[in-house]
Amino acid sequence: MFLSVNSVFTVIAVTAFVAVFVVLLPIIDRKVCAKLGLNLQHGISANKNAESLLKLRKTVLYAVFSVYVLAFLFIVLLSRGTSELYQVHVAPFEDFLAAFSSDTGVVGTVIAIIRDGFASGISHIKIISPQDIIQVFLNIMLFIPMGYLLPYTFDWFRRKMRVRPVVACFIISVATENLQLISRRGLYDLDDLLSNTLGGWIGQLLFISVAFVVTHPDWRKELRSYHRWKRHAKKKTLYPFAKKISLSRTTILATDETAIWDFYIDKLGFRIVRQLVPLDSDETQFLLEMGTSQIEIRCLNRNESLPQQYLTITATRLEKIRKRLQENGIDAGMFQQDPYTNLRCISFTGPDDIKITVIEKN
Repeated sequence: MFLSVNSVFTVIAVTAFVAVFVVLLPIIDRKVCAKLGLNLQHGISANKNAESLLKLRKTVLYAVFSVYVLAFLFIVLLSRGTSELYQVHVAPFEDFLAAFSSDTGVVGTVIAIIRDGFASGISHIKIISPQDIIQVFLNIMLFIPMGYLLPYTFDWFRRKMRVRPVVACFIISVATENLQLISRRGLYDLDDLLSNTLGGWIGQLLFISVAFVVTHPDWRKELRSYHRWKRHAKKKTLYPFAKKISLSRTTILATDETAIWDFYIDKLGFRIVRQLVPLDSDETQFLLEMGTSQIEIRCLNRNESLPQQYLTITATRLEKIRKRLQENGIDAGMFQQDPYTNLRCISFTGPDDIKITVIEKN
């Protein structure tokens, strides 16, 4: 996707704009939210109108992202005239390699850098076409805001911030190159795919290292705690399998089978996977499922005082969950703050006085 390069001023201006944008956005966001008493870590906010103000903040972020997308579309499509031919360029790194020459070759230059030092090694390199270098650089800069704003604006990208933004940038770049080819407003260039994806990856790293750090003041404490655990857990039994392990089933006791059907299945919407009635017992055993989580309920089928039981769930979109609970006759009360994570949560009571807590996922 070709960007017009008129002077070195263009490079400086674009670089300065991206740098200022990356640094200032989280700083302004944090200061404004702090002044308004809004919690950016999904905790309880001090402002009584926090829910409306957080929605307004999200709307502003959507507007910023929309302005960037419009500018992006103007640069890569609308600012260009159509050509008579469909143009395709699929030679990888050709533009970048054409900008340089080396009297020792690429391998020889690398060896010289290792053997004689960086300054001596790059002395073999001569710049042939500064315009090609600037073009690659601007294509990278064009996608840095994309990789940065996707996790900043959308929760879905933030939940997998190390993978989803850069994958999305690659897909968007592929779509853009195809649109340019179909509309004949530019050429399909494999080098652009590579440089755009690199820009998205840089933007993703900048979000993690700048935006996330600025808006999460406790990151150092959390990082130290994680590294301390990792050092001690490496030789323990389950550590090698940690990424593949998740708690998927919990077991609770109940006394009334009808109440189980009414509350867990009819009101909450769990799917019944299996119901067992052991021959040598009066109990009924239920296995309920919601997504990848399962609840085993052992119903005693007799009146009996049970110990206090707790069921904790993590979920996104807590406001909508709370609204749906109320629509189904379950009072979830006001938002609370989980004492362990400082995240927002709601609590309600189920059959046999079981306390169910839904914590908002980060």
